[in-house]
Amino acid sequence: MLKNVSLTQQGAHAGAPPGKRRKTWISRELHHFKNNRELFLLSLPGILYKLIFAYIPMIGLIIAFKNYRYDLGIFGSKWVGLDNFRYLFTTDTAWRITRNTVLYNTAYILVGTSAALLLAILMNEIKAKWSKFYQTALFLPHFLSWVLVGYVAYAFLNHSDGFINRTLESFGLEPVSWYQNAAPWPVILILAQLWKVVGFNTLIYFAGIIGINSEYYEAARIDGATKRQMAFKITIPLMAPIIIIMLILSIGNMFRGDFGLHYFIPNNSGFLYGSTDIIDTYVYRALREVGNVSMSAATGFYQSVVGLVLVLSANAIVRKINPDNSLW
Repeated sequence: MLKNVSLTQQGAHAGAPPGKRRKTWISRELHHFKNNRELFLLSLPGILYKLIFAYIPMIGLIIAFKNYRYDLGIFGSKWVGLDNFRYLFTTDTAWRITRNTVLYNTAYILVGTSAALLLAILMNEIKAKWSKFYQTALFLPHFLSWVLVGYVAYAFLNHSDGFINRTLESFGLEPVSWYQNAAPWPVILILAQLWKVVGFNTLIYFAGIIGINSEYYEAARIDGATKRQMAFKITIPLMAPIIIIMLILSIGNMFRGDFGLHYFIPNNSGFLYGSTDIIDTYVYRALREVGNVSMSAATGFYQSVVGLVLVLSANAIVRKINPDNSLW
């Protein structure tokens, strides 16, 4: 009976004139705003921030399709269509920087997620007194800039006075020219990124673990389950929604590399470009040396579009497998 009433109401709305339907929708939204005006006022600073710094600047995307000149401005510059994108993909280094960007981000996602989840599970097992100390120690690197971390890395990797080479010499081994040898840098960059970022993700997972009902663990202990079994059978399955959301958001940045990490840690050494160069650092050097603003805008637009497609695709796959774990 309720279904018939609902269908009748839908039919009534469908049969109403467009002006009346629009008026009904506006009145409903105004009523919703009136009932929640306090919440809307609280969200107003965030809305204005997003509007000013995220949506209004989108007008500048038109630069990606123009031969931008400072004297002519955005709208006065000549329209060149897709020429800026064509220049990006026809360069000799296009394949190298794309490959590096995707592979590095894939490694960061896999290694970072595994390490953060492991640390969160371990932190849940220690006493609350020491838990605060470890949370602070893990979270502190998140607030350090890559410029400062780059100087710390240089203190370790400097050929003549670096800590690592001094240690090698004390054992009678030959020092290594770290900034001229590209082979070890994938490992160095992954470790540097892990050290700086893992604390933030660990706290997110740790907060999710704290929210799990303790009765699950008590029942498992009564049944004789070990810590490892509880982690794999209780903690990780119940944390799956948070893990999947974090992965989907990370996949959106697959084509957007960490500029600070790949520029300051390798010290912008030309010997390491083949191993450390990504799209962001290549565009920065091109902009600094050539001054081509349009090409850099085209690259940023390309990265954003690909990131959006990846997020939508990943969310669609997750929704197809388990709708409860998708973002929308």
